[in-house]
Amino acid sequence: MTAVQAQTREAQAPPPKGLFSHRKYWAQRFGTAPFLPMSRAEMDALGWDACDIILVTGDAYVDHPSFGMAIIGRLLEAQGFRVGIIAQPDWQSADAFAALGKPTLFFGITGGNMDSMVNRYTSDRRLRHNDSYTPGGEGGKRPDRAVIVYAQRCREAFKDVPIVLGGIESSLRRIAHYDYWSDKVRRSILVDAKADILLYGNAERAVVDVAHRMAKGARPEELDDLRGVALIKTTPEGWTEVIAGDIEASDEGARASGANSVVRLPPFEQVESDPESYARASRVLHRESNPGNARPLVQRHGDRDVWLTPPPIPLTTPEMDQVYDLPYARAPHPSYGDAKIPAWDMIRFSVTIMRGCFGGCSFCSITEHEGRIIQSRSEESILKEIETVRDKVPGFTGIISDIGGPTANMYRMACKDKQTESLCRKPSCVFPDICPNLNTSHESLIQLYRKARALPGIKKIMVASGVRYDLAVKSPAYVKELVTHHVGGYLKIAPEHTEAGPLSKMMKPGIGAYDRFKQLFDQAAREAGKEYFLIPYFIAAHPGTTDEDMMNLALWLKKNRYRADQVQTFLPSPMAISTAMYHSGVNPLRPIRRGTSERVGAIKGLKQRRLHKAFLRYHDAENWPVLREALKRMGRADLIGPGKHQLVPSWQPAGTGGTGGEGKRFGRKHKTQKFTTKGVGFGKPLKK
Repeated sequence: MTAVQAQTREAQAPPPKGLFSHRKYWAQRFGTAPFLPMSRAEMDALGWDACDIILVTGDAYVDHPSFGMAIIGRLLEAQGFRVGIIAQPDWQSADAFAALGKPTLFFGITGGNMDSMVNRYTSDRRLRHNDSYTPGGEGGKRPDRAVIVYAQRCREAFKDVPIVLGGIESSLRRIAHYDYWSDKVRRSILVDAKADILLYGNAERAVVDVAHRMAKGARPEELDDLRGVALIKTTPEGWTEVIAGDIEASDEGARASGANSVVRLPPFEQVESDPESYARASRVLHRESNPGNARPLVQRHGDRDVWLTPPPIPLTTPEMDQVYDLPYARAPHPSYGDAKIPAWDMIRFSVTIMRGCFGGCSFCSITEHEGRIIQSRSEESILKEIETVRDKVPGFTGIISDIGGPTANMYRMACKDKQTESLCRKPSCVFPDICPNLNTSHESLIQLYRKARALPGIKKIMVASGVRYDLAVKSPAYVKELVTHHVGGYLKIAPEHTEAGPLSKMMKPGIGAYDRFKQLFDQAAREAGKEYFLIPYFIAAHPGTTDEDMMNLALWLKKNRYRADQVQTFLPSPMAISTAMYHSGVNPLRPIRRGTSERVGAIKGLKQRRLHKAFLRYHDAENWPVLREALKRMGRADLIGPGKHQLVPSWQPAGTGGTGGEGKRFGRKHKTQKFTTKGVGFGKPLKK
């Protein structure tokens, strides 16, 4: 069999069983719960003697489709199962984990909508004192490495109950991964948590199959034919193992061997001690991420193999509609009373229209978790949800706060040819340029916007999700529609940098695409008679960024009269390509060959990371001393002075920068202007 024949055979694999086509479990007779129960009293009121499945989460329980445990819980309920929720339990003992009794099938464990370490610590490894997913915004309501801790406590409570891991924390730690907070490579979270099975990505298909098959008596280790799962397993007879050396060299041989081939990643012990092997494993993982052609992966951990089946098949539009049409209460659980949950307040009037992202930005976890194939809802489903928000959510004033998803403008975009899509191994559809096979039409989105804002009782439909501006410039009509009707003064976009070096490592377009979008944006604003501003976001200290790159970015900001209010320093999240660059010092976007791999500079020292952040806030007098020192060291003292072309003045205001400066130079008093907007990343451009 040739490589092409093998690829074609895989691409023609039969479609998966429909998400809602299973025969319902017997417990469907109990009907729909107003909220999934969080106490035995609620279970008693529903007539339950036990839960079939108990979901343990690091977030407060908000019964809304923007919260993962609500989607999974309601989906399993729709399959006929009795589902309970243990939200933000006291992890100091097993008592809270036994509160709902012993589940008849399994515990499902998630850290919440965010990785628990990202949630608790800043990019400088400082403890955060707030948590948007907790009542009152209070920090400290979930432990570090929440999935591992919760799994241990569930095992203590009921040692014979299977443990199923899911959510983004488990998904991004499914193989050996670099952990920024401990500065070391950790084992697969499946191994560390001593769990039975891990579901990665958007796991609706997998969790439904797991529940129904376990209800029929299947053991977790027998579920290795499901997609999107990780479990402990040895390579069965009849399978060909491909050693992940240079993956480009192995592709042809692996494909020629037929469909029963598995790629063996470098073992944990090797990637733990050899950063270049870590980068190779990262490259292989990301190349084996297309559901149409991905092979299983296996990685040795000591005397055990962690086996990853290929990624899940994306949901169809009818399946997406059914998921979002489940009977969510669209409110926090009543046990929280009047306590404010910041994440809920932010999304309570928003509507998700799609999932996934084909941008493939190397620092981002969206593509790694949700996949690069866009899963879109139908117009009818979206409009129905907007009407539900209008009619049922307390406090609605006629304004939908966001209509979008991971990005605002990828709705219904897809490869023009399904077979091409199923065979593609590119990590991004838009880098280094937009793929000619990508349908970039915004017409469906324009029509959706028009129908949504025409609904009775709807005053405004806002777009708060980030706009992919290199796609938007392909449709001036979309930009005009967006600016005329769906912007409320500011629109956030993310060029991330201005310089080619870091942009190439981020897999982001050149700043020229931003300039073209800004022209269209400004023109549309003028025609609409509005004074609107773009809010560009930038990243400091990303791998491959030099001090000179940050200096040039700061000069660009000053030239364009932007003053950063909030800035982002690169945070190496588990499993991201950028994290592999940070840890290994080589570029996984290029072939990994011992001695010839492309080197990437990583900004690891706290002093240099803070310098890069200081360049983004060049206007802040607190940063002037460190910037002056850096500019002198770089041979750019010409940028110190009062001129418009210069970056920082040569004097220091009193009480700033730790210098005790006098605050006067050149016969005039220094005045500080502050242009900030709460909740956005940049202040207004300075008035000319």
